Amino acid sequence: QVQLVESGGGLVQTGGSLRLSCAASGRTFSSYAMGWFRQAPGKEREFVAGINWSGTSTYYADSVKGRFTISRDNAKNTVYLQMNSLKPQDTAVYYCAAAPTRFTTTYQGDYAYWGQGTQVTVSS
Repeated sequence: QVQLVESGGGLVQTGGSLRLSCAASGRTFSSYAMGWFRQAPGKEREFVAGINWSGTSTYYADSVKGRFTISRDNAKNTVYLQMNSLKPQDTAVYYCAAAPTRFTTTYQGDYAYWGQGTQVTVSS
């Protein structure tokens, strides 16, 4: 069982930055690939970024590539999402998730554990 708690969301102006954190419980954090997803009002939840167990492989949605960076610190059981050059269309609830695989995956069905989400609002 893995419990995930996100933090770091908030209100920011267009062009600003935020850093999301996701703290995981349990001693097997390094066994999981991690991902960030988001859901905007009236839209389906979508993949944002993923990272493998060691942090050596990452993958991004085209919409955030070059602006967002996912990273992890296995010693702290934490995964991060650095978001730069934010746009109003980035406004959403952001969720972190853990997949019981060592390899990066974009498929939501691979993720067994989810956090409660943190709101990110980008004003124009």
